[in-house]
Amino acid sequence: MQINRKFQSPNYGIRPKEKKIDTLLLHYTGMKSGQEALDRLCDDQSQVSAHYLVEEDGCVFQMVDEENRAWHAGLASWQGESDINSCSIGIEIVNPGHEWGYRNFSEPQMRALIELCKEILNRHPIPPQRVLAHSDVAPERKEDPGELFDWGRLQNANIGLYTNNISSQSDIHKDNFLQKLSAYGYFLDLLSPEHPASIAAIIAFQRHFRPDKLDGVIDQECCEILSNLHSQLDAQNNPT
Repeated sequence: MQINRKFQSPNYGIRPKEKKIDTLLLHYTGMKSGQEALDRLCDDQSQVSAHYLVEEDGCVFQMVDEENRAWHAGLASWQGESDINSCSIGIEIVNPGHEWGYRNFSEPQMRALIELCKEILNRHPIPPQRVLAHSDVAPERKEDPGELFDWGRLQNANIGLYTNNISSQSDIHKDNFLQKLSAYGYFLDLLSPEHPASIAAIIAFQRHFRPDKLDGVIDQECCEILSNLHSQLDAQNNPT
């Protein structure tokens, strides 16, 4: 795909040699315009950056080389890894976000994003369960790319993990949901579903996999969705 490299960010570091790229992290910009986001991501005073930005018209900008460590995740955690920047590639998707008029992602934007993700996944062995939202790795701080983002469409393009087929036969129930959610990757308090970290993780899970109801409550549907995701992981890890 054609990528605009006119905008280069000074905000990056050397990726540690011991850290392999195993995560693709998606964000929304949360600013009034794509140009405003580009300017901020390339401003040395902002101390933030991402590898790519996808505009609403489908134009893709690269600001940091993939071999380098961009500064996009902040305080975050997934499957016990707290240095998400060092093991990830970050994509900013232009959208005003919840503060400035959150809206659906455009068709040209989604097509360009899918093409970009496929190219990245061809270069790096990133497993489906590590194609993540910023809200997945920082549930107490972030909501992006939010409940309007079409994760199912990405899975249909063989990008990421999602589920549309929910079975009522679930081996996950309310009593072991937190343990299974933690095993999937989310950071939370294993002892209490009422703990702020647990509620935030449950909402982040819902925002990604059940976006029509974000209440932080462990219900049967959540258990069935999480069970399906674990079944998909088991099938990938133990192919017959």
